[in-house]
Amino acid sequence: MHDVSLEQREAGQLLEEIARLQHEVTRLEGRVAELDHLAHRDALVPIANRRGMMRELERMIARHDRHGTPAAVLFVDLDGLKILNDSFGHMGGDAALVNVAEKLVQGTRANDCVARLGGDEFCVLLDHADEQCALEIAERLVDLIAGEDFMFEGQAMPLSVAVGVTLIEKGDSPVTVLARADKAMYRVKAAA
Repeated sequence: MHDVSLEQREAGQLLEEIARLQHEVTRLEGRVAELDHLAHRDALVPIANRRGMMRELERMIARHDRHGTPAAVLFVDLDGLKILNDSFGHMGGDAALVNVAEKLVQGTRANDCVARLGGDEFCVLLDHADEQCALEIAERLVDLIAGEDFMFEGQAMPLSVAVGVTLIEKGDSPVTVLARADKAMYRVKAAA
């Protein structure tokens, strides 16, 4: 009789330990997901960072290569961030970056990936977008950002961006796509 009760206690303890471990595994899985999210998000603006964008760009290129899905990349550069920082302070420059990020999200589709590459550079990944669509979105973003004065501490802060557009081509890598988009953006800046 004594052995049965000991076995029952041990079985109960084992079940409690299993339940505790299952709870701990669930908690740790949630923490891993949270850390993964943080690792792929920008610290200043609530959009993807370079790492998150590169992951999405790899997926977009793979879809293009596999299915021929048209896709484009917009390379966006905030004009004159140094001047904004000098005129309005770094808090003003940060506010300008946040405003631009918000406008980029506002001016794109829900399934597009908007990311901050760092400094004053952003990237927009346009899946299911041909050249005409990409150019129209780029133009809309330029107009949206420059179309109204952004107010910082009661002062109008003029914002503008240059946007380079490139299409995903067969055999592209993230590096080749970003290099083409960056060159396209500098051509736009040089023509302005």
